[in-house]
Amino acid sequence: MGCGELLVKLACRMRKLLPGQILELRALDSGAVEDIPAWCALTTHSLVSARHPIYLIQRREK
Repeated sequence: MGCGELLVKLACRMRKLLPGQILELRALDSGAVEDIPAWCALTTHSLVSARHPIYLIQRREK
């Protein structure tokens, strides 16, 4: 799965979480190293941990 498709699926998963909940994401695409932090910054979700291939993302409060 390419990062574009990954980010679309990630956005859908994040919408299902309650504010403050954390999603553990396993992203094998090498582009995820740059794309996941950038996506978090754009969407204001918190990147709690980024140890490729595992990312912990906390849903923003509102």
